Amino acid sequence: MKSTGRAKAGLAAILLLVASALIAGEQEKKQSDPASWSREQKTQFLLKAEIIRVRDAGDGITNSSRATLKNELGTHDAHIQTIDEFKPKFETPMGVEINFKDTYKFNIAAYVLDGILDLNMIPVTIQRKVRGNQASVTWWVDDVLTNERDRLRDKVSPPDPEKWNEAIYVVRVFDQLIYNTDRNLGNLIITKNWVLWMIDHTRAFRQYRDLPEIKNLVKCDRALLQALRGLTKPVLKEKMGKLLTGPEIDGLLGRRDKIVKFFEDKIAKDGEREVLYDYLAERRKLHR
Repeated sequence: MKSTGRAKAGLAAILLLVASALIAGEQEKKQSDPASWSREQKTQFLLKAEIIRVRDAGDGITNSSRATLKNELGTHDAHIQTIDEFKPKFETPMGVEINFKDTYKFNIAAYVLDGILDLNMIPVTIQRKVRGNQASVTWWVDDVLTNERDRLRDKVSPPDPEKWNEAIYVVRVFDQLIYNTDRNLGNLIITKNWVLWMIDHTRAFRQYRDLPEIKNLVKCDRALLQALRGLTKPVLKEKMGKLLTGPEIDGLLGRRDKIVKFFEDKIAKDGEREVLYDYLAERRKLHR
């Protein structure tokens, strides 16, 4: 009987060791998978990892490239943009734009603002020097299925149209807030599990206080509206003062005031159920 007991105890110990090894292996595998890294891990990787390869980004994106970075934890790609142009006057299809800017700094500013609003809809973006030039370096989105331009062209329906529309409404509010004059639908990236990501904001953050297209405002996420109400000039200057000028911050706050008023008036007229919804709360749990 004692021998049998010792054998059972020994078997149990072996099984425990095997289970521990399997758990440790899974944890190590997860840790080595860049897609599972936290925002802070991705940030440090983009800031410090060695750039081992740079090539054209493709898909018609001008002045940008795709880089492969590597450190002791793993390898991953990033989107690099170095454009930094200013023109006192610039001809656009909509007319002449004064104080035109097209700059990598606005990619970083958009990511910082995404964090202030707690959207988590822009991939991690940092500033570092690449091949001698200051650049925005953005985490290359993993498991890409398509983009919004190609989805519409191919007439592909999302599995949950209501939730998809809610994500698009957030994009529309954000673009009005930052005065994005170049929202290319090819820069709305869709992953295989139908999560939407926004990239490329180099032509945004104009000084204008008016909204570029108020008709694009339809509904607003409840948490986003609350976050917009809470935006203050001191916070924006502290977190974005090296990326935006004073007039650009003032323009952002002026547009914020108009967005908040638009939705508050719409709520007063149509009721909260017709205007507000809850999308970001669930997204925050899944995609931090």
